[in-house]
Amino acid sequence: MALHIGAHVDQEDPIAEAKARGASLSQLFLGDPQSYKGPVIRYAGGAAALRADAEAAGIDLYVHAPYPINVASLNNRIRIPGRKLLQQHLTAAAEIGAKGVIVHGGHLGVDEDAAKGFDNWRKCIDGLDLPVPLLIENTAGGDNAMARRLEAIARLWDAIGTAAGSDQVGFCLDTCHAHAGGNDLGTVVDEVRAITGRIDLVHANDSRDEFDSGADRHTNFGSGHIAGDAVAGVIRAAGAPVVCETPGGLEGQTADIAWLRAQVD
Repeated sequence: MALHIGAHVDQEDPIAEAKARGASLSQLFLGDPQSYKGPVIRYAGGAAALRADAEAAGIDLYVHAPYPINVASLNNRIRIPGRKLLQQHLTAAAEIGAKGVIVHGGHLGVDEDAAKGFDNWRKCIDGLDLPVPLLIENTAGGDNAMARRLEAIARLWDAIGTAAGSDQVGFCLDTCHAHAGGNDLGTVVDEVRAITGRIDLVHANDSRDEFDSGADRHTNFGSGHIAGDAVAGVIRAAGAPVVCETPGGLEGQTADIAWLRAQVD
């Protein structure tokens, strides 16, 4: 299996970052990942140049949406700005020729009605223009999370399935989040695919914390609590492009990409 693989990198030059890692794709933020401010293209020459140069280099681009986005929220001050920000990133991602935008599933407060959160997701998808696929990522923590446990993912997909544009909504499976969220990596690919019909991207990460800990802490392969053959098994079963979101910058991610290739190829 020839891996289509890369890493989450700084956005100034994701093409050079991919080449430095011997990779064929890059994932990046457009702007501040902790802010509600709109996307910013920092590549020299702007969006059009990044699109053209990435295509010429054979490097696929993926955009990760900012962390504060929570379109499931019952709080208007969170949900409405989050929808607006998500649309801005989808539009910007299309301008740079990205293959998709990854966004976390979000969560509600412990005592809030989860059904309202799933319906807010439906309303969100109904109202979005989706020029590129929107890939919802499973999350590690939260007892009232929209995409932590398989039962919640099933309810989320049932809700989204009634929205216009649902065919442009895919799934990003994160191995650290699945492990920390209490999902068996040996079966999670088949279980998620049975629910969603698709896995569009894999975030391949080891976990600093134990199974079902609820902790979202990535680490390099071999230094955490996930067995190497479990990560490789997910990648083989998913058959999707792979992004390493592991620490250590160029050195750490290059080593992790090489390690994964050796395990999977």
